[in-house]
Amino acid sequence: MNFRSIFSKTAQKHERLASQAVVPDPQRCVQCGICSYNCPLGIDVRLHALQGLAVVESKCLTCGECVKRCPRGVLRFDAAPLEQITLKAAK
Repeated sequence: MNFRSIFSKTAQKHERLASQAVVPDPQRCVQCGICSYNCPLGIDVRLHALQGLAVVESKCLTCGECVKRCPRGVLRFDAAPLEQITLKAAK
């Protein structure tokens, strides 16, 4: 394994995360708030889950803390629906 392959894999991972968002499954969410509590930037992820909206806030780092800490596995990384991105940009 050489250095280029190590950096290439890391760069590919960052590209995938940058093009994705935290997407909730609102039917499974029990509104415990653990996701919001563990967000290092204070984003109200719980509210996004309640509304069934992807977290497309510009300050979200896609660090994965909310996804990792959710006890019910409600949150996942996925491509954000285009209409949510355009609605957010229009506000």
